[in-house]
Amino acid sequence: MSHLLISAAHKSSGKTTITLGLCAALHARGLRVRPYKKGPDYIDPMWLGMAAGRSCLNLDFQTQDNDEILRTFACGLRETDIGIVEGNMSLYDGMDLEGGNSNAALAKLIRAPVILVLDATGVTRGIAPLLLGYQAFDREVDIAGVILNQVAGQRHEEKLRAVISHYTDIPVLGAVRRNPELRISERHLGLVPSNELGTAREKIEYTAEVIAAQVDLDALIELAAARSVEPDPALFQPEPVSPVRDLRIAIARDPAFGFYYPGDLEALERGGAELVPVDTLRDRELPAVDGLFIGGGFPETHTEQLEANRSLRRSIRTAIEAGLPTYAECGGLMYLARSITWQGRRHEMVGVVPGDIRMHERPVGRGYIHVQETGEGPWPLRDAAGRLAGFHAHEFHHSSIENLEPGCRFAFRVLRGTGLGNGYDGVVYRNLLACYAHQRDVGANHWTRRFLDFVRHCRSGTAVRAIGG
Repeated sequence: MSHLLISAAHKSSGKTTITLGLCAALHARGLRVRPYKKGPDYIDPMWLGMAAGRSCLNLDFQTQDNDEILRTFACGLRETDIGIVEGNMSLYDGMDLEGGNSNAALAKLIRAPVILVLDATGVTRGIAPLLLGYQAFDREVDIAGVILNQVAGQRHEEKLRAVISHYTDIPVLGAVRRNPELRISERHLGLVPSNELGTAREKIEYTAEVIAAQVDLDALIELAAARSVEPDPALFQPEPVSPVRDLRIAIARDPAFGFYYPGDLEALERGGAELVPVDTLRDRELPAVDGLFIGGGFPETHTEQLEANRSLRRSIRTAIEAGLPTYAECGGLMYLARSITWQGRRHEMVGVVPGDIRMHERPVGRGYIHVQETGEGPWPLRDAAGRLAGFHAHEFHHSSIENLEPGCRFAFRVLRGTGLGNGYDGVVYRNLLACYAHQRDVGANHWTRRFLDFVRHCRSGTAVRAIGG
């Protein structure tokens, strides 16, 4: 089981493009590639999963403890030839002084060799002290190779290779030339998601061709095999699976909504749910289901189509009013509100969340969020003693909610972060929970189990929380 971690000296060095190209190029060779992404990202994993032909798994110190990260990593490597982890930010950046949640900390935890992507714009001899400093800063981090990016031409590449060879012992595995065709369109939250971009497959194939031509894939494969350390076999423990699939859960999957953790969807299926895809842009009615899950995405860029699909909006509103158990995160919350206003235009949405959404130029809530259950939520998290508990999640939204009706009930009190504002998140209406926080099904917060249990209780008529406004 070979694996490596792709990191960089600073943000925006091109590591996502390089990682994308590596995954696609290795997959094109017939290798079974498992991509991973450090942190709570959705968009990069969508691209990486498409490139590798396998879902991309998130490794996140904030929502997982070390043992769970190791289990997620090890189980993902089953029946694969190579695992490729894309870091976030730079190699040593982190939330604390000691870098306890940095890419370097992750590399040491999973015992992965590090490939450093370096933006070579405007630098030649100065690249040597940078590499030497990165090596010396933490000798326990195995910086096993470097890929040069944004190289100006042949002469620039030759100078860089000569300097690195003379002053360091780090092999140069590739030199990727400056190429505007490698850029992926961006918007306010980062890259345009692959589920929206009609040319995503062609972009990936082109990137794979460029990387295969300018990176020594054979050397990279050999290095990963020689320097990686096998995970502990005890980590390879299968998750329990429900013996029956007794629930049908509708899930919004279309260009407007695509932010889902693969592990969460797998947890829903293991818990006995059949996931029924719903296209909010084209489907006319909600199918016959026991529950509904609308994740994050970019409803603001599809407001005209969402508004035009009045039939589905009416179908969803009727189902929620009748008590359909529903969970909505961020983009899903926006869609279920009365309206979305963006760039001076207001569009009608589903209308069960009693408020209006307004988009802003700058982020309103960004980063990790820590919330405490209030007891108002339909399926609250409790600790081993049965007490209401809290959990860590993340938020990233350029929108806020306005004109919330008086008397709203909220599932969460925000201890860190923004949420809906005024210290709360999670609007509760009948059997609906709609929040800005993106939950993740992990050991400290198995939200999928609680949601499915609540759906079963509702279907059997034994729900603890009565349906009411």
